[in-house]
Amino acid sequence: MELKFQVQARIQKPVEEVFDGVYNPTKITQYFATESASGPLTQGSRVIWRFADYPEDVPLSVKEVIVNQLIAFEWEAGDGYNTRVEIHFESLGKDGTLVKISESAWQENQTGLDRSYQNCQGWMNMVCCLKAYLEYGINLRKGFFGDLKRGKDALE
Repeated sequence: MELKFQVQARIQKPVEEVFDGVYNPTKITQYFATESASGPLTQGSRVIWRFADYPEDVPLSVKEVIVNQLIAFEWEAGDGYNTRVEIHFESLGKDGTLVKISESAWQENQTGLDRSYQNCQGWMNMVCCLKAYLEYGINLRKGFFGDLKRGKDALE
């Protein structure tokens, strides 16, 4: 059995704006990679995301980008192997976009299953944060998680 998952949400913004909300490092740091993003998610690039609530750098190897349709990257899942994340963008007209995020290539063991569940939760959080940011200008992650890098709660 292949371990993979998919989450999705409808966002009441045009596909160009939703795509840019994920692709653009200035925007993704406003709701998800809240400490920094080293660059845009350009095909062939290596990008580092940093999170206020996670103590390590998160390197991404961007594999495929189709503007306003797809961003695909690989990142380390632990134990020396990578998983593949695909973020699909589907226009639902001038004021709507369906975002689907899937992650696959998990090791088929209990550790892989546990990590896939954790990441599924994380991607659902991300797509909810994307929706709140683009539709209402709200950063849902602010104060949501403890600030592990600084050893204190991020309640500001």
